[in-house]
Amino acid sequence: MRLKLGTLMLALGAVAGSPALAQTCTPTAITPYVKVNGTWTQTASATIKTGASAILGPQPTSGGMWSWSGCGTAGASREQTIQPPAACTATATYTNSCGAKTQQAFSIKVGTWASAKFGGGGYVSGLVFHPTTANLLYARTDVGGAYRWNQGTSSWVPITDGLGFGAAEARYHGVESMAVDPNNDQLVYMATGMYVSEGNGRLYMSSNRGDTWTSAALPFPLGGNNPGRAIGERLMVDPNKPSTLFYGSRTAGLWKSTDSGLTWAQVTSLSTLKMTADQINANGGTAMGVETVVYDTSTKGSGSATQTIYAAVAPDYANAAGLGSSLYKSTNGGASWTPVTVPVAGYHIPHMARATDGMFYIAFTKDAGPGAGGPGRFYKFDGSNWTLLKSVDPIGGTNFGFGGVSVYGSGATTRIALGVTNSWGNWSGQQIVQLSDDAGRTWREIEAVTPGEVTAGWVDDVEIDPSNRDHILHVSGGGIVETRNASSATPTWGSTINGIEETAVLSLATPPAGATYAVVNSSGDVGTWLHTNLATKPTLTPGTGWSNGFAADMAWSDPQYVATIGYSHENGTGFGFWSGDGGKTWTKFATNAPGVATNTNQEASIAVTARNKAVWAPGNSVPSYTTDNGATWVPTNLPAINDIYSRGYHLAADRKNPNKVYAYDSGGNWWGTPGKVYVSTDGGRTFTLSQGSVNAGLAPNYFANTSLAVNPNVEGELWLADGNTVYRSTDSGATWAKLSNFASIFNGNQWAQVQGASVIALGKAKAGAPYSAAVYVVGVINGVWGVHRSEDAGATWTRFNDDAHQFGGIGVIAADQNIYGRIYFSGTGRGMLYSN
Repeated sequence: MRLKLGTLMLALGAVAGSPALAQTCTPTAITPYVKVNGTWTQTASATIKTGASAILGPQPTSGGMWSWSGCGTAGASREQTIQPPAACTATATYTNSCGAKTQQAFSIKVGTWASAKFGGGGYVSGLVFHPTTANLLYARTDVGGAYRWNQGTSSWVPITDGLGFGAAEARYHGVESMAVDPNNDQLVYMATGMYVSEGNGRLYMSSNRGDTWTSAALPFPLGGNNPGRAIGERLMVDPNKPSTLFYGSRTAGLWKSTDSGLTWAQVTSLSTLKMTADQINANGGTAMGVETVVYDTSTKGSGSATQTIYAAVAPDYANAAGLGSSLYKSTNGGASWTPVTVPVAGYHIPHMARATDGMFYIAFTKDAGPGAGGPGRFYKFDGSNWTLLKSVDPIGGTNFGFGGVSVYGSGATTRIALGVTNSWGNWSGQQIVQLSDDAGRTWREIEAVTPGEVTAGWVDDVEIDPSNRDHILHVSGGGIVETRNASSATPTWGSTINGIEETAVLSLATPPAGATYAVVNSSGDVGTWLHTNLATKPTLTPGTGWSNGFAADMAWSDPQYVATIGYSHENGTGFGFWSGDGGKTWTKFATNAPGVATNTNQEASIAVTARNKAVWAPGNSVPSYTTDNGATWVPTNLPAINDIYSRGYHLAADRKNPNKVYAYDSGGNWWGTPGKVYVSTDGGRTFTLSQGSVNAGLAPNYFANTSLAVNPNVEGELWLADGNTVYRSTDSGATWAKLSNFASIFNGNQWAQVQGASVIALGKAKAGAPYSAAVYVVGVINGVWGVHRSEDAGATWTRFNDDAHQFGGIGVIAADQNIYGRIYFSGTGRGMLYSN
């Protein structure tokens, strides 16, 4: 039979459009996979760290085509590598071979790291403005690294949390000096080293304003947290030839680099002395040395090195080196130096500033600081002649000195801001910041008895904003204060510390889920605080003033009952406080545990077993218990521990059975006695040595490098970090199993350069995880230091932080019982931080 063409086409059309045949093109199911931290997981959701990447790799692997949208995906590749800055959703569309489409959404959350709000809490030792770029300002601190001002958010951004500032580099959070390149506002230098006694320092260089750093070793020691740490700036970049840098060291004279800080040579034309250990020890363990370097030039970028340079020399180094003056001048780029006859001898020159007309304004003060006492003298110097502008002498119970100096303008209308140090209090006639608008002929006080926040004492660095003469800032023991209306008859001052978190956290404790507060923070200098909102400064505190909070604990079945211990700097005594209402009100223990009066170091702990009941372990002491809120204390039977090196017992109460209390003696130090664990079954009255802990061979280590934690969800389950590795007990400490994952890093010494396992905490478990708690350990796995987390009782571990979040090392941690993946922790001088 022969069909007509039209009939044939109609028939074919009927077949192509047949519903029965269309249903044979069935959409293909997508199986979602995500690769995070090197591991593929069948899931459509994941959480990655800030700055980290993930790979989305859905299946099937062949037979169709892929398209993408969201989270930075693009193109037709099945596998997509993403690095989102914030939470996002990616959508994969799969078109199979017959044209059917299927979609799969991937929900990606980005974990963040943040500082809990406190505000300041530590000494900012210096401020460095870029001279020509408005609002580009750096702050250096003595123990907490450095910050850069963000004008857009009116806050400070920490710039020393990441790569180059890990556990082995904690001492480089002590910043002794910073310098900028006047020709390149991206370039910044930072000289670091916390104590002279720790050895040579390190210079960091950044070409992106501190977002990332490279570094070079310095051939001399630095003292970012030694006396005189605000003196400077010691580090200076030649504005005409910025590859040339000078550094005034504390113990080894003046140094010069001609390759942007990579290598250094001593400027022997000034002095060849490198102070010996005996000379340094005779000077109190440190020295002031060459205090500051200033270039005498109004030009920049000429390509030829600046020829005229001044260097101020402290009395200690001048005496040791046989130098006859506290100020030296070079007119040939540092090839030779001549002494400048100064108007006063035996004084420090903490700061000197050059006006644009070439006039120098120079502070002399008797002491080195912080908060240097006087007498003080302030002069202007034209290169030949000295003119006294201001004096302070001890009188009427005051002993003022001079610290910070900053100038703006030139000639007869030069504005000068002068910091008056050791000037405590706020009263009529007080001097804190003195201002002159006529080159020092007349002065007026612009901070004392003015509106706003007045901060006296450690006014060791003062800066006039080079782009706004009415904006004046100065450092303090608690941060930075500023005025933006300095020309007013009554300037208004206030703190500018948003983003700066420099408290030294000594201990953290988290309550059970559902408590009215998130974490108890015990810190140096500021005491103990309960945080209820991490974004605002806490208000719940026993109000112990200038004090160290050593530790705190709460009754697990009644977390409104909290107890804390510490030491008051104001009266020189230890203390204990308790609250029965979640920190709203506090009562001091009627008496202190035996040993508190004579042992005031931070190697101390407290364990609360129930309301009104606690065990207190002061440093170097036998712990005692109370059942009546501290009205009486009874010594336990725990062995006395020697105090050759400050040590104490770690205490922990079992959260399921408060009659069980555990005590861990870490052995004092690496050369001490092996660690031991003791167990109480009567609420901390009597203890029995765990022979299993003896058999385990716990390494001896310092108190702060060791840790004991309980699993709050299981009775008798303990985790212990002995400084080198981790141990676990599932039978109330009777036996201990050693985990093989952790190991310390050694560098040719008997003591560890980086502790293998120093802190441990247990928090809320991941949904569906095989173990009842997430375990977090600060330590080293496969040579990599960080916070490591296990979901399966230690069988496997994943690094929880990354290289961008190292914070100069991590001292203490506590894990949240409400929120999976949240830990609270301390960096080196970085306050309390937390993870999301």
